[in-house]
Amino acid sequence: MVRCFARYLQGLDARTEVPPVELLPPRLRRIVPYLYTDQDVEALMEATCTLRGPVKRCTYATLIGLLASTGMRVGEAIALDRTDLDAEHGVLVIRRGKFGKSREIPLDPTAQSALCAYADRRDRLLPHPKSPALLLSSAGTRLLYSNVQHAFARLLDLSGVGTNAARRPRIHDLRHTFAIKALRGWYRRGLEVEPRMARLSTYLGHVSPASTYWYLTATPELMALVAQRVERLEGGLP
Repeated sequence: MVRCFARYLQGLDARTEVPPVELLPPRLRRIVPYLYTDQDVEALMEATCTLRGPVKRCTYATLIGLLASTGMRVGEAIALDRTDLDAEHGVLVIRRGKFGKSREIPLDPTAQSALCAYADRRDRLLPHPKSPALLLSSAGTRLLYSNVQHAFARLLDLSGVGTNAARRPRIHDLRHTFAIKALRGWYRRGLEVEPRMARLSTYLGHVSPASTYWYLTATPELMALVAQRVERLEGGLP
């Protein structure tokens, strides 16, 4: 609007300066996430076998599995302490989440078992760690976000995941994938989706369901399930 007005004034006064198009950045655009398949996650975890050192291998395999099975943020996983895992009840406590929010994450029994197995092996390999972190580096310290990003990029190359994708996958896309799988599972089981969005929002640590909708992508499989639901409703079927 300012540029249009400036061009108008320039016709009346040649000394009027018209702001260049690139002066202001474009509006925020949603990056289309890469949605990982179960085979992608398995390939990434298998690729950790090529990393140097037994601690690094088991830590990164556990990290990827944890992110895929819980949808938690990378920063939240890194910030976990040993005491944040309630192995008896299968619950993770996020104490330093985004916006300072804390929450509890119930774990699938398979994820619970995998974390307990990791903890046992970690303690054997590093009996005297330098950090109380749940996930440890080879030096016994808490993982660094920059190192995680670097290692994940290498795992992508080694596993071949996303090779033909339009955009290189991100580790954060595991969180998007979790949200889509949750939604897809509700449709498959014939559950009401709208009332459960608040639960998913709380589980992911979002301020409101509006933030959760940002994570949802219209995949062909998801849209087919939605279409089937609509057809059943229009046909009067339960």
